[in-house]
Amino acid sequence: MSNAEFLPLAIAVLTVSDSRTEADDASGQTLVERLTAAGHQLADRAIIPDDIYRIRAVVSGWIADPAIHVILMTGGTGMTGRDSTPEAIRPLLDKEIDGFGELFRMLSWEEIGASTLQSRTLGGLANATFIFCLPGSTGACRTGWDRILQVQLDARTRPCNLVDLLPRLRDR
Repeated sequence: MSNAEFLPLAIAVLTVSDSRTEADDASGQTLVERLTAAGHQLADRAIIPDDIYRIRAVVSGWIADPAIHVILMTGGTGMTGRDSTPEAIRPLLDKEIDGFGELFRMLSWEEIGASTLQSRTLGGLANATFIFCLPGSTGACRTGWDRILQVQLDARTRPCNLVDLLPRLRDR
């Protein structure tokens, strides 16, 4: 960490689930609690069924909103017939952050071993908005936030962090 000042980001949280409600959305709540405890602002929150077009509709609205810096998603990253988060998000991305999925699976290996193979965790950038798709388990959301996102979404992290890139993301 350096002497840089903390910059709170506006972060939206989307839970992709056919069965969760706000009352029992532990993964989404975990992300909300962690991002607000870190000093960021919850910009919006939604829970929608695992449907490619509904996912794209919500995420597209948030991508188009210049006030939202980051979208955190939980759920729909598995391999069942209903899991469609990566397929919904990839066409919206301007760039993928390959290292996010790779790093998540490496860290997840320490916790769940070879089962991490089933995670299709994804990170990317769309219209100067960072998007991170995490598995639907609370443990996976803790791993993703605590071990990757919390430090990368903090301007004080050195040698580099994602916050420092925000002013240059629209450069062409």
